[in-house]
Amino acid sequence: MAEAERITGTPEPEPGSGTDPAPGAEGGGPAEPEQGAGRGKRRIAALLLVAFLVYLLDLGSKLLVVEKLEHHEPIEVIGTLLQFSVIRNRGAAFGIGEALTIFLTIIAAAVIVVIARIARKLYSLPWALALGLLLGGAFGNLTDRIFRSPGIFEGAVVDFIAPAHFAVFNLADSAIVCGGILIVILSFRGLDPDGTVHKD
Repeated sequence: MAEAERITGTPEPEPGSGTDPAPGAEGGGPAEPEQGAGRGKRRIAALLLVAFLVYLLDLGSKLLVVEKLEHHEPIEVIGTLLQFSVIRNRGAAFGIGEALTIFLTIIAAAVIVVIARIARKLYSLPWALALGLLLGGAFGNLTDRIFRSPGIFEGAVVDFIAPAHFAVFNLADSAIVCGGILIVILSFRGLDPDGTVHKD
């Protein structure tokens, strides 16, 4: 082999000369897919972390206000402009659709399933944050639907943030709204969950 290369003028690559097959070439490992998989795992971890923090904050705040504030006078945070006042809401966010409790529970569960499917191809950190907000908020209110009275899948959600001249809501509602707004912004900017940017 070396004699044939000498005759044809083709130099034999020396060990360590930098001419060895690069990773990803024939005989090498697919470096780019491995890097993409690692990045995807980090984005999923960010999604789950955001969702977990939102869920803990929502659950903790609800347990606290039910114990300390329910059946008591509202607490003024900023005079009458913002108060903490506990109500039990069987409707959707901000008290909408009180006769559709079971249907709203199904929708919350469906949202969680959709987020799980999207997460399989998630490579964008902003999308991970947005979906984490949605997932944490959905789990927060779904927990109330399942475990609070009057019964399973018909439970009333605990709301306690009461701005003046506005509906009473909770931290899960806030996370869902913020996540939805962020998704709208990302969509307008052309950023997809897989990290690609498209222009219409």
